[in-house]
Amino acid sequence: MATNAAMGVRRFGRVNWLGTWTLLRREVRRFMNVWSQTILAPLINAGLFLLIFTIAIGPQRGDVMGVPFMTFLAPGILTMTVIQNAFANTSSSLASAKVQGNIVDTLMPPLSAAELVAGYIGGAVARGALVATVIALGSVLFLGVGLQNPVWVLVFVLLGSILMGGLGMVAGIFANKFDQLSAISNFLITPLAFLSGTFYSIDALPPVMQAMSHANPFFYIIDGVRFGMIGVSDSSPWIGVSIVGLACIVVVGICWRWMKTGYRLKP
Repeated sequence: MATNAAMGVRRFGRVNWLGTWTLLRREVRRFMNVWSQTILAPLINAGLFLLIFTIAIGPQRGDVMGVPFMTFLAPGILTMTVIQNAFANTSSSLASAKVQGNIVDTLMPPLSAAELVAGYIGGAVARGALVATVIALGSVLFLGVGLQNPVWVLVFVLLGSILMGGLGMVAGIFANKFDQLSAISNFLITPLAFLSGTFYSIDALPPVMQAMSHANPFFYIIDGVRFGMIGVSDSSPWIGVSIVGLACIVVVGICWRWMKTGYRLKP
């Protein structure tokens, strides 16, 4: 009776809120313990990107979509960094647990598949949002890039972090070695992030590549954040939020299914 009562207190109904919160807090503490790599390094990398583009082509590039090139570039750099960090958080966590053989410590507690997915993706969202906040502050202080519509920025940063956290879970579950995880990151995630309008407007692309960009959810994440920060975009943010939201549902559904069945997790 006492055990059942204690479990009831922890579950608060049908959801194990305490367990989910504990997993999320573990994921946050995991990346905060190495904040110099997970928070400071992305800020430095984003600053280096902006510095290099400023020195190399900034003065000659002129305006893009009616705004200075560096102003146009800042939201793309911010979003690319969020994409990479949200993906890295869940993928590295799951892959490390599998390689080290302690994934069972996560699977054994009384957490449902949905609660496990929520905990892992919650950590990715926290890391993505923190990185976005730090880079946005840097953009405001050093570039004078403000927030034209903070709500859209928040929506696309959150949806982008959820999508990339889910893709990170898919990669982490699928990969049995760090080499496989690195291949997914280097040959899939990084190219899609770079070729999604981070550094340019897709209007400059040939029609075929424009069509390919419109089929890429990464493009809508970057375009939506750009709209929220500087008020210009290649597509409607409403279209973007619909496509990215649908992609989130599909990817999170895959994560839930694989967690529920133990695909490539249970021996």
